[in-house]
Amino acid sequence: MICALASSVCFGAASVLQAMAARATEPGTGGGVDVALMWRALRQWRYLAGLGMDGLGFALQIVALRTLPIYVVGAALAASLAVTAVIASRVLRVRLSRVEWTAVAVVCAGLAMLALAAGKEGHREGSEALRWALLGISFGVLLLGVAAGRLPDKPRALVLGLGAGIGFGVVEVAVRLIDGIDFADPVWYALLVGGGAAFLLLTSALQRGSVTTATAGAVLGETIGPAIVGVAWLGDRTREGLNWLAITGFAVAVAGSLTLARFGEAPAPEPDRDQDPATEPSA
Repeated sequence: MICALASSVCFGAASVLQAMAARATEPGTGGGVDVALMWRALRQWRYLAGLGMDGLGFALQIVALRTLPIYVVGAALAASLAVTAVIASRVLRVRLSRVEWTAVAVVCAGLAMLALAAGKEGHREGSEALRWALLGISFGVLLLGVAAGRLPDKPRALVLGLGAGIGFGVVEVAVRLIDGIDFADPVWYALLVGGGAAFLLLTSALQRGSVTTATAGAVLGETIGPAIVGVAWLGDRTREGLNWLAITGFAVAVAGSLTLARFGEAPAPEPDRDQDPATEPSA
């Protein structure tokens, strides 16, 4: 659980850095996945620093996924939005409303309930069909990103965000299914394709669309699906008699994270109100 929470902290800090870099990157001409956008973003030091934090977070996530049910880790990762909100309030001096501070507390309460109710991870290996399905879904995420380019701005952001969340969800399930190095196993390719596609879609969503809409879609995509797979196919369970607490904690943590969805990209700091009007640019 400590690794899951530490991973959340890493991802929360990384999202601030990456979103700032994505917005500072010159946009492309298309509306969906733009591979060149990723290369342009990589020229930003903030994006590279964010990737470093993501790498550390991913390593911690692997440890957590090998010892905890997927639904617990997924909720902890969604809670990274609470981390981002707190960082934005301190570093960028972004003002959080009373509702948002309440949402931060709600996320923490949900995670506490999950920590109390969670049992050990399931020990089912997953069928061969599930492994190939993950690979198919990972390529489907790429196709979803291409199709999103034909949509209007608002639904485009939602589809790109949801697709990114599904890609990250594929990574979560794939980590649980990997058992040693076997490059004949489709799970390895699902992990690589799903993770890469998720980064592409999320970068495009942050750069082009509504951050709140995109992030809400990503939260839903990376929590609900993997949690169902973990319970239905991999044997994830709760402590005896605490199913209700786990379900409540999961719902509370995800709902609180959705309330904080605008912090998928930390807002820009407010202009200095003490600035001399004569120095402000004219309209």
